Amino acid sequence: MTSVNKKTVEDIQVSGKRVLARCDFNVPIADGAISDDKRIRESVKTIKYLMDNGARVILCSHMGRPKGEFNMKYSLAPVAKRLSELLGTEVIMAADVIGEDAKAKAAALKDGQVMLLENVRFHKEEEKNDPAFAKELASLAEIFVNDAFGTAHRAHASTAGVADYLPAVCGYLIQKEISIMGGALNDPKRPFVAILGGAKVSDKIGVITNLIDKVDTLIIGGGMAYTFMKSLGHNIGDSLLEADKVELAGSIMKKAEEKGVKFLIPQDNRIGDKYDANCAFRTVDSDDIPEGWMGLDIGERTEKLFADAVKGAGTVVWNGPMGVTEFPNFEHGTIAVAQAVADSGAISIIGGGDSAAAVEKLGFADKMTHISTGGGASLEFLEGLALPGIECLNDK
Repeated sequence: MTSVNKKTVEDIQVSGKRVLARCDFNVPIADGAISDDKRIRESVKTIKYLMDNGARVILCSHMGRPKGEFNMKYSLAPVAKRLSELLGTEVIMAADVIGEDAKAKAAALKDGQVMLLENVRFHKEEEKNDPAFAKELASLAEIFVNDAFGTAHRAHASTAGVADYLPAVCGYLIQKEISIMGGALNDPKRPFVAILGGAKVSDKIGVITNLIDKVDTLIIGGGMAYTFMKSLGHNIGDSLLEADKVELAGSIMKKAEEKGVKFLIPQDNRIGDKYDANCAFRTVDSDDIPEGWMGLDIGERTEKLFADAVKGAGTVVWNGPMGVTEFPNFEHGTIAVAQAVADSGAISIIGGGDSAAAVEKLGFADKMTHISTGGGASLEFLEGLALPGIECLNDK
């Protein structure tokens, strides 16, 4: 389990110090313009704190997959431009990561100034967490701040390696993630309800087994629900099935029963005659999906069942959609669950990825307590795994 009691930027003296801050600026860029700057905006609080307290701020991040070479298609220059606007001051852009330009600009920084290194993944050593590269990167600064929760589950040079050479603390974003999610897992307000969706049981086994020891109710939707239905002997037609996980699904349900955990799977489903936005569709009971048809969303009875289970919850954790949300005919279940969670009055935690995107798209974001910024990282956190980018930080 990841330790949640880590030092933050407020626990360390930053004035006059060069601070290397790892952010998550992996934003979508189309035709040279940033199409969604949410991740950049979310890093502002930590950067402003460092500036206001007289630090000399050296920002670094990855973007995309440039495969370890300088490919200007993945340059962070548009990020420097957007950050300059958000901070109201020029963010100095380095032409490289650990080269002459980065070193000269880092050395010339004055208190309160900010610079941005070029994409750390322009070096193949970054993803290999190469010690020599991490040491070189660390040599630019005197303190390391990690505020990139989205990559905290990766042991890369800029997320974990540099902490071997510098005092290491977290920024506000990581602090928020680990305090809210850690609090929900360690001492939840009850009843504690977890809603898990998405395509595959195999992706969520770790999360299910970790949460079954902690929750009062576990709700399963999305493509992975059909493997559970199959284990009950239901006819699931051509629905998504992980045949090698049917036995496991059965044993998970048995374990829930033994522990007194309420375990809910869909009672009815919206089905389609092919995997297509414009397929023929109708709603049938979960044990009666005809051959040639596939379940693509939960049905209305199930929407009510799941919504009732969320009513009066103290804590709700939701990860993964209930159906194929990219097809308008099969996004109803996910919308209904989002609405139920928004109305529940519970501490609501949305675990990154598709469910976060759905909540944002549907306009429910401001009704949720916390929307995680990292899909893979929040999943591993919910699994109870140690995240290298947080483990490497100094304990309080």
